[in-house]
Amino acid sequence: MILRIVDKLIFGAALLLALQLPLLAEHYQQYLSGQYKATKWQVDGYAATAKANQFADIQSMLEQHLQNAEPSVRDDARQKLATMDVLADLTQGMAVFEQGYLVEKLLFMLHPSRYGNLKEVIRQFAPGIPLSPGSLAFSVLVALLLNLLLMLPFQLVRAGKRPASIVRKA
Repeated sequence: MILRIVDKLIFGAALLLALQLPLLAEHYQQYLSGQYKATKWQVDGYAATAKANQFADIQSMLEQHLQNAEPSVRDDARQKLATMDVLADLTQGMAVFEQGYLVEKLLFMLHPSRYGNLKEVIRQFAPGIPLSPGSLAFSVLVALLLNLLLMLPFQLVRAGKRPASIVRKA
């Protein structure tokens, strides 16, 4: 009796938690989109500067700056290269969030190098219930799997007791 109540409570909690995952992915995508647009605007500015100063591209301009005698120019070039690396990562993320499945999005979000972004998104996250059929189906499936995993030890203990009691009766 108590085990059934615990089972239902665990399923309910797992379902509520799983319902938040699609919404969290949507919030993360919005956050990522804003970061992408701001970083792309910055890199586009670098490209305009390179073009205005007759460089073939940003990379050749930055290579020239890295050879400059002035330390601040070299530091600025390194920062610009780092910004371009960030843009490449954000571009990859935008592709995942535009074309990927929910599991791919969650794996992208949960990558250790992106915990800072995830913390920021969670800080501003408001729980809700997703309305798309795919998100609902995913949430129910995740809740069932979590419920099965969490209840498995209880089921194994309970199943282990039954054969012993049956053997004694015989």
